[in-house]
Amino acid sequence: MTPPRAWQRMLSGRRLDLLDPTPVDIEIEDIAHGLAFVARWNGQTRGDFAYSVAEHSLLVETLFGRIAARAEPGWRLAALLHDAPEYVIGDMISPVKSAVGPGYGELDRRLAAAIHIRFGLPAAIPVRIKRQIKKADRASAWMEATRIAGFSAAEADRFFGKVDLGLIEGLDIRLRPPVEVRAAYTARHAELLAQMG
Repeated sequence: MTPPRAWQRMLSGRRLDLLDPTPVDIEIEDIAHGLAFVARWNGQTRGDFAYSVAEHSLLVETLFGRIAARAEPGWRLAALLHDAPEYVIGDMISPVKSAVGPGYGELDRRLAAAIHIRFGLPAAIPVRIKRQIKKADRASAWMEATRIAGFSAAEADRFFGKVDLGLIEGLDIRLRPPVEVRAAYTARHAELLAQMG
C-alpha cells in the first residue's frame, strides 16, 4: 500500500513536505498568497471580504513595533511571519486546535523553524521576543473580536485578556481583496529583509 501523500505543491512549483519541511522549498510568494486567502475566525466576520491571516499578520507586526519600538528588523520580520505556517495548514480556531491535540503544534513548529531559517532568522525565536509577539497577537485578536467578529469588550477581555487601549489607538481593522493584502504582505516582507541587510 502506498503511504499517504504528505507534501503539497505550491504555486511557485515547490513541493513542500509537511512532515519534513526544508527552507529551500519555502518562498515568500507562496506564503503571502496562501495567507491572503486564509480567513481568520473561520470567515465569521463582518465585511465584504474575509479578514485574512495575511492582514492579521501585518497588524501584529505593527503592534509588535509599538510594543518593542527598538526591536531589530529581524524580530519585526518574525512578528510578520508568526502565523506563516498557516499558509499550508490553515488557521484553526483555538477550540479546534485543542481537539486536534499536540500533533498540530508539532507540525506548526517544524514549519515555523524551516520558514525562519529560510529568511535568516533562528529556527526558534527567543522567549522574550515570542512573548512580545504573543502580546501583539492577543491585542490584534481583541481588536478583531470586538470590531468585526461580534464579541463584546467583556467577552474579548475574558478570552484574549484586557488590551492596553493606548497600544491600539489609531489602528483600524482592514478588509481588502486578497490580491491587495498579498501585495502588502510581500512588500512589507521585502522592506524588513532589506533593513536586515
